[in-house]
Parts: sequence; structure tokens; C-alpha cells
Amino acid sequence: MGWTDERVELLKKLWQDGLSASQIAKQLGGVTRNAVIGKVHRLGLSGRATPSKPARTVFKAPRPARPVSAAPSAPRRIAEPVAHAPHPAPVRYVDETPGTATVLTLGAHMCKWPIGDPSLDNFTFCGRRAGDGPYCHEHSQVAYQPAQSKKRSGPNELARSLRRYI
Repeated sequence: MGWTDERVELLKKLWQDGLSASQIAKQLGGVTRNAVIGKVHRLGLSGRATPSKPARTVFKAPRPARPVSAAPSAPRRIAEPVAHAPHPAPVRYVDETPGTATVLTLGAHMCKWPIGDPSLDNFTFCGRRAGDGPYCHEHSQVAYQPAQSKKRSGPNELARSLRRYI
């Protein structure tokens, strides 16, 4: 079916009303969506009164918090205590008195542990003699945690890992 003057005028009106090419093709009948798009481009039609699809909202409402149930829904198995598990080393805290070094006075072999808020004027670094790394002995113990030994695999661990593959 060809483009008569009446159909072109109807196309222009529907396009300005904000209908999509598919909707216009259905109303006109006998033309495809691509034919409508091609005719719109050939006619040089631009700008619509309203978009064919509503704009997506950028803001997404936060989800409500999940209710915390007092009792578990399914019985949980309690793990057997491992006899060879070492106790984790207690976390050491170092008394954070103002340091002796600033950004300008910090040397290569001085402890670079930051003390205070970097946005404030009283921000300093520890400044004590550094050990093998960038920190003194006390701050190294806080910064670096010892590697945990691997869990010894027993029959329970073997059965649990095999269940993953079955």
C-alpha cells in the first residue's frame, strides 16, 4: 500500500502525538514499523510532543530491612571443635599519642603509621625507627596479622567437600 497524502498527514499527526512507530503502523495498516521509520526520516520529522516510552526513574527506593527471626527456620548442625586450632593472637592496640613526624619531616627509615585525621592540622606520623617494613615494631604487629594455618581435613571435611561434586 502506498503513501497517500491522507496517510502521510495521519502519520505526521500520530508522530507528533508521541506514538511509537509500531503503534502508528498498526493504526495505518498495511505498513511495517520499519516503513514508518523510513517515511519519518524521509519527511524530516523531528521532535515529538511526548516520548514514546516513559523515562526510567533514576531513583530506586531502598528495600525494607529483612526481619530478623528469633529461631532458625531449619536446624543447624553445630561444628565439632577442632583440637589443633590455635587461638588467634589477641589484637594489640598501640597508644596513639601525637607522632613526631609530619609529611615534610618523614624520612625513609621512619615509621609511616598515620596518627589522627588527615584533614586536621594536628595530623602526624609515628616517626619512630622503622623495622623491615614501613612501620615500627609495635605498628607492624597491628598492621600485619600472622597467616592462619590451613584447617586439617578429616573424614567430616572430606565428606562435605565430596557432596559439592555429587
